[in-house]
Parts: sequence; structure tokens; C-alpha cells
Amino acid sequence: MINFTTFLDFKILFLISIFIFFLFFFKGRKKLKYLTHERNTLLQEKEATIGFVQNVGEVFADSENIEMDILLERVLHYAVRTCKASSGAIYLINEENDLIARSISGVFPPLFEVDDILIKNSSNISEDLKKVIYSKKLSNESLIGECVVHGKSLLIEDAEMDVRIPQLPIEFLRIRSLLIIPMRFGNDVIGIMILTNRTGNTRFTLSDLNLAQALAGQASVPIHYADLQEALEQKRQLDRDMQIARQIQNSLLPQSLPEIAEIDLAAFSHPALDIGGDYYDVIEIDDKHIGMVIADVSGKGIGGALMMAVCRSVIQAQAKNEYDPSSMLISLNDILSPNLAENMFISMLYMVLNTETHLLSYARAGHEPPIIFHRDTQKIDREEIDGIAIGLVDKSTFTSIIETKNIQLRSGDLVVTYTDGITEAMNDKGEEWSVNKLLEYISKNNQNSATELLEQIENKVLEFAGNIPQYDDMTMLAMNIK
Repeated sequence: MINFTTFLDFKILFLISIFIFFLFFFKGRKKLKYLTHERNTLLQEKEATIGFVQNVGEVFADSENIEMDILLERVLHYAVRTCKASSGAIYLINEENDLIARSISGVFPPLFEVDDILIKNSSNISEDLKKVIYSKKLSNESLIGECVVHGKSLLIEDAEMDVRIPQLPIEFLRIRSLLIIPMRFGNDVIGIMILTNRTGNTRFTLSDLNLAQALAGQASVPIHYADLQEALEQKRQLDRDMQIARQIQNSLLPQSLPEIAEIDLAAFSHPALDIGGDYYDVIEIDDKHIGMVIADVSGKGIGGALMMAVCRSVIQAQAKNEYDPSSMLISLNDILSPNLAENMFISMLYMVLNTETHLLSYARAGHEPPIIFHRDTQKIDREEIDGIAIGLVDKSTFTSIIETKNIQLRSGDLVVTYTDGITEAMNDKGEEWSVNKLLEYISKNNQNSATELLEQIENKVLEFAGNIPQYDDMTMLAMNIK
């Protein structure tokens, strides 16, 4: 016979057993649920990875033959799709080491502060933000810049709690989750891929980061070579433009100088760059007067050449029946000054020679004065009369400064004009050829013709400079009275 105590103990034991059973049952069920979730996650990651491997070739198919913008668009589209992002952007580093947005997918929220006025007044905020993003350079101090500097990817699961990430006051533009992945070529970071806001109100995971890094790694090589190809094509186009500009500029300089009885004329122009800002010309004013000009436009390259072309047109139009060099320079200042870009000016020497009496009149607008060698006295005249460059001061000030000087030339006299690229030519020791060397050479070789003398000076200066790049054009114009 079982007593009551024994029965009670059995009942308690039974209840405990049931409790333990259900405890392990629910724990097992919970674990099973967790394992099932993990399995599904792994299957999804496997599927995504397989899809990435299978389809990544599509992204880079014919990458060597497509334009950079199309390649970036293709890469970004696939990254957004693979990682289930709402939007994305690719920034590349330019030659100035600035981060520039090159491709945007979706409604991409900027990772920098945006003017509230733009947001409030925009009728198409998505497109307006794109314009702002494309136009803004990002510094190394920005969140993206830090990823470039350190070369490390960044996964921010809860971007709304990160103080480094600015948030716009519009719900659909708020950044909830964020991936920032450096794009490398070798040891160098060439750009950044950014993905924002995983779809389905979920957060980016480590798996998304790994996939994005894999794609960025694969994309970096064709992007690098596309960038090189783009730069090469830009250079080719620039070379073509420069060739055309050089041909135009050469056509603006005199193809030959006038043949005048008892007057020996010679000139040369040696640009420091493919195209320069120096200009010279000899203009037949009438049957017994010639105008001679040598000028130096402060800007070099295409800008200087274009202003030189304008200058030439104005001079040739104004030179007819203008015998006073001061009046000529004043007129040029009036006409050219309004058309000169900021910080651009023109130094100029203008001379008028009476070919019968050999009276030389000249005025200088901030240019080097002429070197005049007198045969009878064997002395050099280099008087620096007043003058200021065209485009630096107002009309009244310019007019009050400019003056004309008259010199009577005789048989055997030599007049040499030049731009400062001649006297400031630099050698490998940092020495300038200098005005003194020019004066000395003219003193010793003045018996030569104007053509021979300038050829010798040009060779001497180029020999002095050697292989050292010169940054100023070299131009000379000379006249010898026979």
C-alpha cells in the first residue's frame, strides 16, 4: 500500500519532469528557429555571392571599350542591386586630389550640410541635390575623406545615431544605414563607393559589406584604366586644340617683313609653351612711314594667344594714319582694357619710323625700352621713358604717364627690341641671361646684319638655357639703317 507522502513525491517529480521537458522543448524550438534563420541567411548570402560571381562579368564586359561614365553607372547599378540599397554614389579622386562625385543612383542623400533654402524652394529636390553633389568637392576632413585617407571600409548600421552623418529634414532623405567602401588600385585609393539605406526597412550587414568590397575591388581595375583612357583622350583633344591654336597664332605673326630701301628688318619669336603671348609686327602706315610693335601679353597659353589676336586686329586698324606712338598706345588702352580678364595686362613698345628722314618716334606701355646703337659714337642709347602697361590703370592716369620720344637715326645705327623672356632666360644654375649680357653682345656684334645678329642672339640664349624649361616667350625685333 502506497502512503500519501510517497504519492505526493511522485507527483512533484512528475510535474518537474514535465516542466523540464517543456523547457528544453521551447529552448530547442527557439534554437531551431535561430538555426533556421541562420541557414536562410547563409543561403541568401550564398545566392547573392553566386549571383555576384555569375553576373559580375556583365558589369565589366568590354570595360576597356566603354566610356568612364557608362562604366561607373554600370558598377554602381549592380552594387545597389546586389546589396539591396536604396541609393548609391561613386566618388573618384581627380588630379588635384579632390573627391568628385562621378555617378549617382537613386535619390542619394548628401553626406554634407545642404542649404535649407534649397530644400524648401526646390520643385525637384532629387535633381537639385544631384547638381549640388556633383558640383561639390569633398575634403579629407569629411567622413568620406577619412575613409580615403585611412583606406578602410565603414559599415554604419544605425546612421541616425551617428553624429558624423548630417540628416536632411525630409523623411525619405534620412540616412538610416550606410556603407562606405574605398576603391583601390594597388596601394592607392582611387575613389569611394557609397551605399545608403537597405530596402525593406532593414540594415546593411557584414555580408553586404563583404559583397560591396568584392565588387569595389573588381571594379577598381577597369575604372583606373578607364580614367587613364579618359585622361589620354582629353590630352589628345587638347593637343589637337593646341595645334590649331598654334597654327592660328603663327598666321597672326608676320610671314615676312616689308622690304624697304636702306632699312634692314629682322625678327623671331620663340614661345615657351606651344602657344605664347608675345607679339610683334611691322605695319606700313603710308609710303614713307612704318609702325613697329612688340608686345607681351601677361597670360600665356590659349588665353594669351587669343588676346594677342585681338591686340593685333586693333593695332592694324588703328595704325593707319597714326603717327604719334603715344596716341596709338592711349587708343589701344581705351579699346583693350575693358576686354582684358582680371590680372591680365599687355606691355607694349610702339615705334614709328620715317623711312625718308630716319626719324624714330617711340612710346612704351610698361615694356622694355629699345636698345639703340649709334654707329658714329659707338654708344648704346637705352633711355627708359615713362610708361605703364595697358589694362592696369584708368584712362586719365594712363594718358598722363605715356610720352613720346624722338631719336634721329643715321646710317649704320641699329635698333633692337625684345621681350623679357630674352633677358630673363634661366640656366641650370638659376642665373639669368640678363640685360647686361644682351647689351654686351650687341656692342661686340653690331657690324652684322639685323638678321645675322638676331640669329646669333637666339642661339646664344638657347645655349645658355640648355635643357632648362623656360616659362616666358622669347621675341626680338631689330632694324638696321643701311
